[in-house]
Amino acid sequence: MKRSSIFLAALLALSLLAACVPVKPEDNKLKVALIPVLDIIPVFIAQQNGYFAEQGIEVEGVPVKSAQERDVLIQTAQVDGMLTDLISNGLLNKEAVKVKAVYTARRPYPNAPVFRVLAGPQSAIKSPAELKGIPIGVSQNTVIEYLTDRLLEAEGLKPAEIAKQEVSAIPVRFEQLMNGNLKAATLPDPLAQGAIAGGARLIVDDAAPKYSSMSQSVLSFRVDVLKARPNTVRKFLIAWEKAVRELNARPDKYQGLLIEQGRVPKSIENSYKMPPFPERGVPTEGEIADVVAWMRAKGLVGRDIPYAEMVDSGFLPK
Repeated sequence: MKRSSIFLAALLALSLLAACVPVKPEDNKLKVALIPVLDIIPVFIAQQNGYFAEQGIEVEGVPVKSAQERDVLIQTAQVDGMLTDLISNGLLNKEAVKVKAVYTARRPYPNAPVFRVLAGPQSAIKSPAELKGIPIGVSQNTVIEYLTDRLLEAEGLKPAEIAKQEVSAIPVRFEQLMNGNLKAATLPDPLAQGAIAGGARLIVDDAAPKYSSMSQSVLSFRVDVLKARPNTVRKFLIAWEKAVRELNARPDKYQGLLIEQGRVPKSIENSYKMPPFPERGVPTEGEIADVVAWMRAKGLVGRDIPYAEMVDSGFLPK
């Protein structure tokens, strides 16, 4: 037998042997960190309506009290994914890629902002220009600080004219705004709408189309999970999207869930309506570039993080 024939026969034997080795099935379980904001509501709809079960996957929602707790769970591999924002993604990826956004969970819409810059009931401030040099309550190095900077810069203030005061806990920030300890603060809805109902004054929010690209929450997963369980993540997003479509079609049906999970203040429980949720999409290159530029200017990251290290659109439902 010629040497080439022996080689081909050996190669065929190895191929047949490999075909007989069983392929380890992909793990169909996911743990997802859920911070208590209304953006996570599709997870509960997918659970109660059986959408995850339809996809043959098991999803465990892991409640967390803060962004810091959530990020620690991701860094220590105690959860696989999370609802988060692009600033958090950037901080986690500042040295090496650890997480990627695979779906935009929520964006602002006309009449449905995500964040609002407010003046307190006891303040005479009525316009962005009047916030020059006035400390605004924010949580520093977060999407709230980023959005505060970008909204006020777009309204004509220079970076040096924007003053901020660290009040990391959102309920505390709300209370300090309402009792006059803060003249202004940036708050998420629905708490911001509750503040307005209590006498706070809207200065600017992200609901206008020209500002709608500035804030969004995203579903992000660890890169090792995306590599090891790609089909499970895809099935998770199929179920999420089905829940979003159901939610957008019948928002009133889930008003109770909104009150329970969305931290809606009692004063507006009867008036606050479910905001629309975006379907299939990921952050754009421009949105990522602006976030990274802001983080570099703040000294939070020391490199230009590439778009491909922040976002992966390959997991979106087809």
